[in-house]
Amino acid sequence: MGKTLVYPKRDSNTVNRYKHRATYDLGAIHSIINSSQVLHVSFNPGPSDPFPAILPMIGQMASFDYPSASIDEPLDCYLHGYVSSRIMNLARASEDEGLPVCVAASKVDGLVLSLTPNSHSYNYRSAILHGYAKLVTDEAEKLWAMELITNSVLPDRWKHSRIPPDKAEMSSTVILKVRIVDGSGKIRDGGVSDERKDTDNTEVTERVWTGVVPVYETFGEPIPSVSNKVEEIPGYITSYVAKTNEKNRDYATTAVGITLPKEEQH
Repeated sequence: MGKTLVYPKRDSNTVNRYKHRATYDLGAIHSIINSSQVLHVSFNPGPSDPFPAILPMIGQMASFDYPSASIDEPLDCYLHGYVSSRIMNLARASEDEGLPVCVAASKVDGLVLSLTPNSHSYNYRSAILHGYAKLVTDEAEKLWAMELITNSVLPDRWKHSRIPPDKAEMSSTVILKVRIVDGSGKIRDGGVSDERKDTDNTEVTERVWTGVVPVYETFGEPIPSVSNKVEEIPGYITSYVAKTNEKNRDYATTAVGITLPKEEQH
């Protein structure tokens, strides 16, 4: 078996609370990032603004230099944005390593309902990455990243659209490449966790329902636009919807740690 690659522990990324839920494995962290439809990217807007800035962005972990690199190998984070947005202007003006940013993602997999409010929780997956962002200036890498991010919205969408982007579209779109220096993840799964004083209290246990409500993203039936002229919904779309719904549901129910009868899973 190969060695599991991990991010180095630094003050900025070391998990201190519930350390047993922490992960520094590249594969686990990158998977959380890549399965999240929205990433939250934070940065320092400058000395004139006292508040940190956080933007919802679309992005993916990948490597242009080593396109065959797997999810558990060192990767860069590519972020899609508009040419004149504040983060792009700051990255454009940054020197040396680039603009320091934090990329965060989280997914809720279940509502953990315990006997007491203090013991309630979520089953969840979360990840953070710290790195330095620079604008992608190489046209080949920029086009590659645009295809990567488009296909992260829905696989194969790039080749099923009008491509390549024209000159105006290429000019208005900017790709940020974040060189990652550290990261960490945190995962909570399983069932309820109550204290002995409550589980031994018959009055409480016979009155309060406990358990986990699985939570998962579900894609609905595709609705054609008013200008759509393609009669049937393409198979690559319907297949993705069906497979992803099943995958998300299975993960959320499996995370509880109890195998349900088939008829209760749907």
